[in-house]
Amino acid sequence: MGNLELGFISCPLLAQAKNLINFLSGSGHKCDGKYLHELLREKLGNTKLHQTLTNVVIPAFDIETDQPVFFSTYEAKRNPSLDALLSDVCIGTSAAPSYLPPHCFTTKNTTSSGTEEIKEFNLIDGGVAANNPTLVAMGEAKKEMTGVRGGSNRFLVISLGTGSNSSTKDKHSAKEATKWNLFGRLRRMVEVFTEASADMVDYHVSVVLKWLKSEENYLRIQDDTLSGVLGSIDIATKKNLDDLVEVGEKLLKMPVSKVNLETGLIEPSDQESNEKALKRFAERLSEEKRGRTRNSPHLETAIPNNVNNN
Repeated sequence: MGNLELGFISCPLLAQAKNLINFLSGSGHKCDGKYLHELLREKLGNTKLHQTLTNVVIPAFDIETDQPVFFSTYEAKRNPSLDALLSDVCIGTSAAPSYLPPHCFTTKNTTSSGTEEIKEFNLIDGGVAANNPTLVAMGEAKKEMTGVRGGSNRFLVISLGTGSNSSTKDKHSAKEATKWNLFGRLRRMVEVFTEASADMVDYHVSVVLKWLKSEENYLRIQDDTLSGVLGSIDIATKKNLDDLVEVGEKLLKMPVSKVNLETGLIEPSDQESNEKALKRFAERLSEEKRGRTRNSPHLETAIPNNVNNN
């Protein structure tokens, strides 16, 4: 990726503002993406979506069709036109507007009649469509649960946020907002759209799992107190990455937070820490894996019960 200009390193909001202005004025993207593209192609090679070690779902947005696209292992095995190279999918889903250029690629499939079918994708960042993809993942899992008895009550959801500054930035009244200039309105609208989208998903998942009497099956971990450089999305200096690791370690010790369904606000609970909750989820997943192994018709290929599952 390209280097940051020195004058913007200590002020990420101005950097983001500059990127937005460049994008709107047609003066290009902050990074050309060449290094990222080369690295992904080197690491992933010719691996396709259907070959992932576990089922995944990766959101993106197609600017040609103006529709979200969800690349999933489940669908790739059933619809060859969605079985793209994993590197292409990763490049597309990470193409954040103003930071990285959109990514275009095609998939080819030979139909039952022998004709070649070509499908083109023109993708940008999946966060445009699903900034919090939890419901997307639950939807894919539900497809596989079709016909499974009690399937709706078997969700075990861990949602990991990438951090925000929503609780540390200035709050504004309607009176103040009427005085914003065009740039101020555009910047705030982008923040509102992305944060509201993620928060609504958190709220909906909480409501659904409470209705299913499975509230303890949902864990959302997010730090909304990031500020300054920590709240940026593209400052990859060693110091900033080390500082983010420290933020994550502190987050593990903090109490689990849940949505107050009456106010919509995120509130800390007094039940357990994020670290203890993750261990509890890991134990349940391990138990589920052992249960599936015991019931597997292919015991010779199953993992022995005395092997620790990571």
